[in-house]
Amino acid sequence: MIGLLVMAYGGPNNLDEVEPYLMDVRGYRPTSQEIIQEVRERYRKIGGHSPILEQTRAQADALESALNSNGNQFKAYVGMRHWHPFIKDALANMQAEGIEKAVGVVMAPHYSRMSIGAYYNKVEEANSPISFSRIENWHLQTGYIHALANRVRDALKRFPEEVRTEVPVIFTAHSLPEKILEWNDPYPTQLRETVAAVMEQLGSHPHEFAFQSAAISTIPWLGPDAGEVIERLVSEGKKHILLCPIGFVCEHVEILYDIDIVYQKLAKSLGVQLERIEMVHTAPQMVAGLAELIRKTAKDSNWL
Repeated sequence: MIGLLVMAYGGPNNLDEVEPYLMDVRGYRPTSQEIIQEVRERYRKIGGHSPILEQTRAQADALESALNSNGNQFKAYVGMRHWHPFIKDALANMQAEGIEKAVGVVMAPHYSRMSIGAYYNKVEEANSPISFSRIENWHLQTGYIHALANRVRDALKRFPEEVRTEVPVIFTAHSLPEKILEWNDPYPTQLRETVAAVMEQLGSHPHEFAFQSAAISTIPWLGPDAGEVIERLVSEGKKHILLCPIGFVCEHVEILYDIDIVYQKLAKSLGVQLERIEMVHTAPQMVAGLAELIRKTAKDSNWL
């Protein structure tokens, strides 16, 4: 049996977990009560918890089913970078269940040393005896690209028919500190490649790219922020805008709060119709494509 470690960021399951979760995210650096309260309030406004664990488990189950359509060869496990079940605990569970080799995949398509690299650092820190093959990015995986294009097409139907061809699509991804540019980090390039691949599917259509969800920080982060782009488009006369997050594959605080609350409030104040795509989550095309990539990774390791 080959293990599949499906990794995601993690999030609090209730408001009492917000502070310890945030401390883990921040590497236990001194954190003001003001910041803790601000983050707790964000989670309160989206229902008091993060749905990322249940959604990642659903993705892991979907991948396991797709991989085992011709016989049971894979068993999927879920590990979170910053909350329970932690990556180290998932690896310990895999070892306890007799897994000797495993493929790792992070449910984020674009590589950065600060994002995907940090997940695999957690794997290494666990000192697991399991032989491990990494998928480090899947930003051009065909099933993912097709799923995104279909989500955009579906979302455009929410706008008046006569304006759909003119509705600008803002593709977004999580911002990172500008210092990654000093490392020749591939993150910004991979994001642009994803946008180009989706636009190949959609054809000629107005579109932009922007970052979102920069952390509460004193250092500069990558921009422009999606809010700034929304304001500019409105100043240019746009009345309908579609947001397409490409750096995320399910709902969590960056979607449910940053987009559905903050950007929607901005849009209402500007008198513009703002919609976002349904997240790709367990879209069959994406799941099938990722399963194909996982199987290929296992074959390249001579495990199949």
